[in-house]
Amino acid sequence: MILYINSCVRDESRTNRIAQALLHKLGGEYEELKLDEEKLNPLSKMALEYRTELIDKGDYSSTIFRYAKQFAQADVIVIAAPFWDLSFPAELKTYIENIYVTGIVSRYGNDGNPVGMCKAEKLYYVTTAGGPYVPDYSYGYIKDLAVNYLGIKETVLIKAEMLDVDGFSAEDIISRVIDSIKNKE
Repeated sequence: MILYINSCVRDESRTNRIAQALLHKLGGEYEELKLDEEKLNPLSKMALEYRTELIDKGDYSSTIFRYAKQFAQADVIVIAAPFWDLSFPAELKTYIENIYVTGIVSRYGNDGNPVGMCKAEKLYYVTTAGGPYVPDYSYGYIKDLAVNYLGIKETVLIKAEMLDVDGFSAEDIISRVIDSIKNKE
């Protein structure tokens, strides 16, 4: 199963357009989470205490773990996240906070280091930027989390940048990125 984590909020999102081309190339069915429709909340003190209590008991039956279970069981993960204010939308961070559950997406090894438990071997990160793209606080963070904490061996960055800079054609840039997706083996 392909899990499509869509953190695009605009109806005519350029990021989502590229992600849709990737999903088409990957083929098969996918499950989409439109994060702006999921009503996720950052973990409050009460929610964190409740979650910790359940984890300590080894009780993962609560619906609060549904996103973590869904993420851990996905075969392939596609994240669409526009580049906003040198990062990604806050809803994506809130989603990550909700899925990072010890015992579902990771565990601690004998040496105390995290060991990923996710089934996916590949994560695609699709982004667009109005100007130059700086991956440090967006894709860089997701890649580190995927490889070092979630056990996802490979991450792929697909980006379109300079979309709002005078002298550059956003449509041409997006078309080239989509064509490169279509033509990849």
